[in-house]
Amino acid sequence: MSVSAPSAVSRRDGPRLRPASWPVWVVPVFLALFQVAGTAGAAHRHWRHDDWAVPATSLDALAFALVAGGPAVLLLRRRRPVVTLAATGLITGFYFLRGYPYGPVPFAAFVAILAALYAGHRRIAWAGTLGGLGLYFGVAQLVGIDPDQRGTSANTFPVPRPEAAGMLFALAWVLVVLVTGELMRMRAQRSAAAERSRAEREKRQASEERLRMARELHDVLAHNVSMINVRAGVALHLLDDDPEEARAALTAIKEASKEVLTEMRSVIGALRAQDESAPRSPTAGLARLDELASRARAAGLRVEAGTSGDVRPLPAACDLAAYRIVQESLTNAARHGGPGTVTVTVHIDYGEHRLTVRVEDDGRGAPAGGAEHNGRNDGRDDGEDDGERPGGGAGLRGMRERAAALGGSFRAGPRPGGGFRVEAVLPIDAEEERT
Repeated sequence: MSVSAPSAVSRRDGPRLRPASWPVWVVPVFLALFQVAGTAGAAHRHWRHDDWAVPATSLDALAFALVAGGPAVLLLRRRRPVVTLAATGLITGFYFLRGYPYGPVPFAAFVAILAALYAGHRRIAWAGTLGGLGLYFGVAQLVGIDPDQRGTSANTFPVPRPEAAGMLFALAWVLVVLVTGELMRMRAQRSAAAERSRAEREKRQASEERLRMARELHDVLAHNVSMINVRAGVALHLLDDDPEEARAALTAIKEASKEVLTEMRSVIGALRAQDESAPRSPTAGLARLDELASRARAAGLRVEAGTSGDVRPLPAACDLAAYRIVQESLTNAARHGGPGTVTVTVHIDYGEHRLTVRVEDDGRGAPAGGAEHNGRNDGRDDGEDDGERPGGGAGLRGMRERAAALGGSFRAGPRPGGGFRVEAVLPIDAEEERT
């Protein structure tokens, strides 16, 4: 039978190199080393008294505490992003108000801004960052000194009064960080949405695969076990009166049981997905129609099978669905056809774009007359008499689902004058057929 193993879930090769997936201490440690080294290098220019060196307050213990304090606060950026943003902003502002050497000190505040935006605190990040920058310029304007006295004044905050160029430069850097954070946030949202969509798609595919497997198991078991049950009853009835006929019934039981075991092994092997090799048993399809009719005849049915049109290989899905519909129809005829020999007519019409499967029997297990049920829109609830005739089950529903899955139609119902008719129209994909 044709059963494909469930496809494995695709996995990305290797870990994703994202800062969000790193341990929380990695970025703070790196920034602490970078800021301390960078600040020391900036101070070294002042110690050399180069003509282009900017005057600054000499580094002391408080300066190094501020330089390392910003990265240390970043340890809280995932649990308390707003607190981290406020703390790093205060530390950075206090450092520059003290007139210490320029360096990479603002990087800790930049990371805190990105963390706040990434966590979804957009308004707080924008308002807090721009407001904090404005507050710093306001304080610097109030307590500021002349630029050439920076770091040399006896003031507690020997910061020069801000100039337009300096304010624009700082504002530009802040805007770059804020926009970058917004882009990172949007990218993270798209990635999360794609991940959810992928998980839902895999869940839906797994559900469809389970449904398909359940349908395959039903068709395999229902057909063969029904045949075994019918022939076992015949063998018991004729065991004493007609041993030869009973022997033939037992032989049919043996063949049917062998068939069901073979197909069950194929299904279970696909479920286990032990390898990617093709199933060892013959593929279930219309090429085995004569074999299927022979087993039905051995079960006591009179089967007449015929075809019309251009008989040719079909796409695998269409071929399997047609075979299962015929198989289930024969099963139902054997189970519900009533007493006496039931004649079943199977006709397969190979159209240019459609395959029509029609199975009719003259059994008396269903009442005569009545409207047929269209598989695409029968107007009934799925639970209402949607199963095997006449008492309900999964047979007709499974055939209807097979046809609908291919975009075809399905009709089943009593025939005028008695008996039962099943008709399915399945589309043939011309491109898939050529391949």
